[in-house]
Amino acid sequence: MKSIVNILLLAGMMSSQVQANTDNSLPLEKLLPQYVSWAMATDNKGLKIGIALNEKEILLAKEIGIEFPEKVRIIYVDEVPFPSENEQLKQMGLSLGLIGEGIDNQAQVFGYSVYVRKGLNFTFSMLAHELVHVMQVEREGSFGSLVRQYFTEVATYGYANAPLEVEAYKANTKYGAK
Repeated sequence: MKSIVNILLLAGMMSSQVQANTDNSLPLEKLLPQYVSWAMATDNKGLKIGIALNEKEILLAKEIGIEFPEKVRIIYVDEVPFPSENEQLKQMGLSLGLIGEGIDNQAQVFGYSVYVRKGLNFTFSMLAHELVHVMQVEREGSFGSLVRQYFTEVATYGYANAPLEVEAYKANTKYGAK
């Protein structure tokens, strides 16, 4: 039931009209630029403080199809960031199931920055999964375009069945034994 409510909430945010039932609901056209701006700042910070891929990881990134693997950085954090201080973005994250009770975000890509929760056994297959997301950003041409597609897919199919996630999870399987 909760996932149906989440999808309905997100569908309302994604419509071109402001919803009248809550003060915090805005259409995706208003929320997306706020989220993208925050995410790009998060990426820029990560690019400055992150750890470059090693030789084996660069080969993996190239095999996955990343055009500029030398740009990728891994950042280990206590908690994967989300703009929860912005109430409207927080509500969007809750409605998508990206944040909230029982949700433990282990890793997330913001452009070329891969934020990983400290203490996670960040395996080669998990890295491959996140590198697919980096490749998706490159393939889409902009982080904003990818985020719009990603949020729409999660709202439509659910997280586990969203085509961009399905593509990334295939890398978990393919690179799991390496």
